[in-house]
Amino acid sequence: MPLMSKIVPLSAILIGSLGLQGCATKGFVREQVATVNQRVDALDSRLQATDGTAKQALAEAQSASGQAQNNGQRIDQLNARVDGVEQRLQEAQKKRARN
Repeated sequence: MPLMSKIVPLSAILIGSLGLQGCATKGFVREQVATVNQRVDALDSRLQATDGTAKQALAEAQSASGQAQNNGQRIDQLNARVDGVEQRLQEAQKKRARN
């Protein structure tokens, strides 16, 4: 019986200490969460900056696309005018050749 009276309290202490090892204090959890929150905040800030840059680049690309379309239309108009001038020049040359 003396052995049993020593084993039971010893077992209870051992089991209790094993169970306490898995518990974290509120302070520890708060520290860990604060560290993670800081990292998340930093990443969120970088994401917001990247998003702003992407939106600005999109706006500039859309503006450049519109300008390119305008330039294309102007080139088409100029080509038509040049074609008309060339046609009149050829007609004038034919008239000179006949005379």
